[in-house]
Amino acid sequence: MTLWTAAEAVAATGGRAQGDWSVNGVSIDTRTLQQGDLFVALKAVRDGHDFVAQALEAGAGAALVTHRPEGVAADAPLLVVNDVLRALEALGVAARARMAGRVVAVTGSVGKTSTKEMLRVVLGHQRRTHVAEASYNNHWGVPLTLARMPRDSELAVIEIGMNHPGEIAPLARMARPDVALITTIAPAHLEAFADLAGIAREKADIFQGMAPGGVAVINGDLDTSPILRAAATAAGARVIGFGEARGNHHRLLSVRFVGDATICEARGWRQRLLYKVSAPGRHFALNALAVLAVAQALGLDRAMALADLAGWHPPAGRGMRERLTLDPLDAAQSFELIDDAFNANPTSMRAALEVLAAAQPRDNVGRVAQGRRVAVLGEMLELGPDEAAMHRALADLPSLRALDVVHCVGDRMRPLHDALPEAQRGRFAREAASLAEKATRLVDAGDVLLVKGSKGSRVSLVVDALRKLGHPAAE
Repeated sequence: MTLWTAAEAVAATGGRAQGDWSVNGVSIDTRTLQQGDLFVALKAVRDGHDFVAQALEAGAGAALVTHRPEGVAADAPLLVVNDVLRALEALGVAARARMAGRVVAVTGSVGKTSTKEMLRVVLGHQRRTHVAEASYNNHWGVPLTLARMPRDSELAVIEIGMNHPGEIAPLARMARPDVALITTIAPAHLEAFADLAGIAREKADIFQGMAPGGVAVINGDLDTSPILRAAATAAGARVIGFGEARGNHHRLLSVRFVGDATICEARGWRQRLLYKVSAPGRHFALNALAVLAVAQALGLDRAMALADLAGWHPPAGRGMRERLTLDPLDAAQSFELIDDAFNANPTSMRAALEVLAAAQPRDNVGRVAQGRRVAVLGEMLELGPDEAAMHRALADLPSLRALDVVHCVGDRMRPLHDALPEAQRGRFAREAASLAEKATRLVDAGDVLLVKGSKGSRVSLVVDALRKLGHPAAE
């Protein structure tokens, strides 16, 4: 299906088309470009204009540029504009305007991407649904997601993130959501905000862009929930609360971890609900409840929504679990890896450690007779002046007492490492790469090992090294 014709792109951006072309996709990266895509020459670490010739040779249908780059034919299919990013934003706005369906926008300090992926599964089973890729939630990710939206989409899910004040409102106005979901407010990006209330006010700016008659789905358990509720009400939205506290429209009643799943009881739609999420974690149970609230707001089939949640699995780096076999000839010689290496703050760290504490290692299968719960914890970044105390406070979490070994990565993790009991204190590494080199010494058959940290801590290098030790175990 044609996504953009030259005439439509000119009308949206005010640019000048060279040639009468049409495209069926939008790309900003020649490594993932598909035949017939519009290549957008954004300026980031490198100037995208340097790759236009390569993109056209690879089959791009046209390129969005400010000028014809060197090495590009005079008759090449181009859309010439004054500012590439502004033109991409204009394409996103035009795509939203021509869409007859409804848009769900997701933000929050923790759980945005996991919740977005739950929505992909639940909404996609019932309607033609367009969903943001990866974590495309910033100043170029949101317009790119919108510009890629097929014109016949019935639903769309847009993830909106921020690092500094003033980022969410313009993205929300671009997405113009019919339903806006805030997963939670937590101490993340405190370097740019004075306190949690400041973060809540910024997240609540998502309601500034809401379409008339919109619905706000908010976490009702937070100290900052009144800020969210007030902002949603001021925007004219109907508010649906979710959480564990009384007064929430959708209320989580109980959570049980059974193997690699979470069994949840809740109340919603004025009736008792039972659902399963195929990953352990109270935070996943709450995010799933928020997804059910969104499904209700969209008028979707509730029985299908409840059933489809069981088909969701965490994406890589966000709590994904896998069993790796150290000896391909002996399935018992395996360990379980929990990959949560994409992001971290005190709230998400607490949730991940609760999952590890509830995991069941296997005894009498490795070099060490007793299976262990092992954590590799990387730095939590952008926490502001109290970062040392926040790292140290992890030592006081009840879940930490259930762990056998805790390895720490990065100078910010030194206060935690020093506070650990000697029997629990594992290795300390200033850089993740040096710990990754010792991967064989970190794990044994029967262990359950969690790797958790902010992306900038690079503990994903430890995940990669652990994966290279073994082979995916047969289900």
